[in-house]
Amino acid sequence: MSQIRVPTPLRAYTEGQSQLKVEASTVGEALQELTAQFPSIAPHLYNDEGDLRPYVNLFVNDQDVRALDGEQTEIHDGDTLMILPSIAGGLSGSLKALDHSAMQTSMAVRLGLLLAAFVVDAPWLVAIASLLMLIGTARSRPDYVFVYRALRRAGWISPDLIPDNPEPHRFSLGIGGIFLAGGTLAFLAGLPIAGWALTWIVIGLSALNLFGGFCLGCAVYYWFNRIGLPGFVKAPPPGIFPGRRPGHPD
Repeated sequence: MSQIRVPTPLRAYTEGQSQLKVEASTVGEALQELTAQFPSIAPHLYNDEGDLRPYVNLFVNDQDVRALDGEQTEIHDGDTLMILPSIAGGLSGSLKALDHSAMQTSMAVRLGLLLAAFVVDAPWLVAIASLLMLIGTARSRPDYVFVYRALRRAGWISPDLIPDNPEPHRFSLGIGGIFLAGGTLAFLAGLPIAGWALTWIVIGLSALNLFGGFCLGCAVYYWFNRIGLPGFVKAPPPGIFPGRRPGHPD
């Protein structure tokens, strides 16, 4: 079965339930099941012609259905369909549904790989980690998303969709990749102490994010936004300290 995550403003129409299990093969079928079970929610999702209201934003895991097949987008066991909170008919702060489970899985794999590289003195593993981080930055995806997807298919992990800005996380991932690239160059230049120092910076910051819920790279991005640096256009989600991991909508 898949699940629908209901935002706070609509929970008054689902008897207070925030997550609902559905048996459906497409987004449209899932919404039909939702409205059949709770008819009073239908006017908040559809207009009088039966079309989805333009300010209703739907995500399957971390993918906007508008970029997929709309209401015909397929859903599978373990998938999460998220209705993002909206304010005054629009998406709050242009936040997107980010799968923090994918990001945390990637951080855990990255930590394990870099620690293994240090223990066995294998700088080539640092080079691989750097390459994957830079590829992830270019693709706007976590660096070990392929591991996460394999774990999801095995049923060992499930999506954790949270409204958030993707840009600070992409910036943070890119900075980490650059640090590891610098470490790789240091190893090649015969400077192992400098190489491992840069590697340990990434290890420490990844651990801080994974276990402490604080993304220093994200905090730097938001600080650049605050001082008006060009290109840093996103502000922190409302009520969230810059760099802190957002919680689920209440």
